[in-house]
Amino acid sequence: MSTEIEITTRNGYGTTLAAVINHPPEFDDTRTYPAIVVSHPGGGVKEQTAGLYARNLAQDGFVTIAYDASFQGASTGTPRQLENPFIRTEDVSAVIDHLTTLPYVDNDRIGAMGICAGAGYTVNAAINDPRIKAVGTVSMVNIGQMFRNGWDGSIADADAAPVLDQAAQARTSDASGPDDGNQFPLAPMTKEDAPNPELEEAWEYYHTPRCEHPNAPGWMTARSLSQIVTYDAFHKAEAFLTQPLLCIAGSAAGSKWMSDDAFARAASTDKTFHVVEGANHMSLYDGDAEVKEAVSQLGPFFTDRL
Repeated sequence: MSTEIEITTRNGYGTTLAAVINHPPEFDDTRTYPAIVVSHPGGGVKEQTAGLYARNLAQDGFVTIAYDASFQGASTGTPRQLENPFIRTEDVSAVIDHLTTLPYVDNDRIGAMGICAGAGYTVNAAINDPRIKAVGTVSMVNIGQMFRNGWDGSIADADAAPVLDQAAQARTSDASGPDDGNQFPLAPMTKEDAPNPELEEAWEYYHTPRCEHPNAPGWMTARSLSQIVTYDAFHKAEAFLTQPLLCIAGSAAGSKWMSDDAFARAASTDKTFHVVEGANHMSLYDGDAEVKEAVSQLGPFFTDRL
């Protein structure tokens, strides 16, 4: 059973999150259940891969919530399509705030997972918020690393300085009035923009009937780069990411190095890395076999740790 809900955040930005809560089969509101927050990729919305994973995990006996980030999708907030990683991390904890108010959720059995940038934000939230008792990631992206170092990690940090200049120029332009031209793609906006076949799939996912959605335009405000370029989703993971951790990535994913980095840096003594052979970054979003394999790992992991 899935129900649309609204979650009022208390993070100081005054946004209301549009969300979908999923209940397990034969749900009984007189019982208590473990719960999982599911966070969408950068540029995504709850109706896409996050919702798919949330529905699947509900079948394993969890209350799950997939939601739209502040300033995005059906959630409130302006400017639209702001991708501020600190706010996106706070959104994860805002959903947990809501879960703690539900009498049928066991507050000591709340986990969180995410896909792509949503996985990086989930890790950051777990570092900050010990109410998260277990962490799962799929095709994880540390959005700061990606914008500093490139899809495959081959670019030096300092070489991202021109991107900060672009962000500064956008902020100056925005200060004089809204400018819809200050957009920056989170995935290739056209097939021709894709630098490789894997990212061509990202264009296909967001901009063709494969999984396009009217609330997911595929770009963010250029001013967002001011926060993103210097952001590290894994900051202080060596000290504070102590929760059980499951990382899932495809063997052919150009982004796998970011999952490797988080896994190495995590302080957790209970951490597992599952590689989906032959999968790339995007196939774990909606590929039937790939998602099935990922859920077959996530379900038992959260069952055992929550």
